[in-house]
Amino acid sequence: MIEASTIPTDYRPGYVKARLVSPRLADNYVAHTLIGDPIGEAMMADFAELGREESTRLIQAGMDNPRGTALHDAPASVRAFFTDAETAPEWLDLSAFLPGVRMFHRNSRLVLAAFVAGVLVEGFTTNIAKSFSITGRVRDQGERRLKNNNRHMMDIFLPGGLEREGDGWKLSVRIRIIHARIRLLLSHSDQWDTEAWGLPLSTAHLGYAIASFSARLLKHMKTLGADYNDEEYASFMAVWRYSGYLMGIPDTILYREGADALELYEIGGMCEPDTEIESIEMAHALVNSAPLIAGVTAPDERRKLASYVFRLSRGLVGKTTADKLRYPKVSSFGAVPWWWLQERYAQILAKLVPGRDQEYNLNRFTGLIETAVYDEAGISYRLPDHVYAEESSKW
Repeated sequence: MIEASTIPTDYRPGYVKARLVSPRLADNYVAHTLIGDPIGEAMMADFAELGREESTRLIQAGMDNPRGTALHDAPASVRAFFTDAETAPEWLDLSAFLPGVRMFHRNSRLVLAAFVAGVLVEGFTTNIAKSFSITGRVRDQGERRLKNNNRHMMDIFLPGGLEREGDGWKLSVRIRIIHARIRLLLSHSDQWDTEAWGLPLSTAHLGYAIASFSARLLKHMKTLGADYNDEEYASFMAVWRYSGYLMGIPDTILYREGADALELYEIGGMCEPDTEIESIEMAHALVNSAPLIAGVTAPDERRKLASYVFRLSRGLVGKTTADKLRYPKVSSFGAVPWWWLQERYAQILAKLVPGRDQEYNLNRFTGLIETAVYDEAGISYRLPDHVYAEESSKW
């Protein structure tokens, strides 16, 4: 058992309860609330001396050509970071990703619905919401935040997306870099309470998030009518596992398979403190941004769609979680079954009507692209330079 005095104060009550269920996982989870990314943070410390433009140049060089001359004179921390990112884990098998990739695109509408109305909302029931609330990234830029998430997910599930030159690989490593930068900014902010909350964007929260993005996402997809077999399930989990590795989540809290991920989700959730105002704000900001992702901007139509997303989300996350997040007191009756019926009808129609399958697949793919951010200049490697999103330079 971990010494109570070393556990962030917010986690002590939940830890005691979680330990009754799984001492090993509870110990591991709270230990990781104090673990960040030493390699990434060392690079951030050197970047503070180099300035924004030079830091951006070095990240770009590391992403595009780490063995080129551009990094020869870079600080040792920068070279160490990219060496670490490029070191593939022993368990990596890129060939195993294809079934999961196919399944993702076959069920892409359900992936997005389950992601926004299910796992992202559930993720904000943890203390990770405090990091996002303080920075204001979701509150002030909710639409772009959702589109960035969708872009990352889409690119890791493209064929070859997680190969070294793929955008899925680069975006996953970029997330690691951004997390290291924001962790540093928050750690130096007088609004962050390390004694109560542990490290900002700790590996406990990141391990919990990646378990949610994989195993919980698959559960919600199935509820909405997704179709996948055991091989596709394992493959989907493998894609997210490698993306999590690239995001800097250590093996000590990175799941191995679906059962591990669901256990981590359960025990980690028990360790987390009660839902507070930051979680409520973040969940509502996400749901109210969802209509903008769908291209709905007229106020009346936007309110109607947001109301439906609240109903769908309540049906996915359950009454207890929805009430903790202060969802509108509306019935979720019929929201999930209706979505399930629509999806099954579309699947059957695509198989029975000649040419409908190709049209259906094209519509799913183009719909997926429309929900993601694709800047003309390509992936940006600029870093935030202020803890508050509204005061930071564009990144």
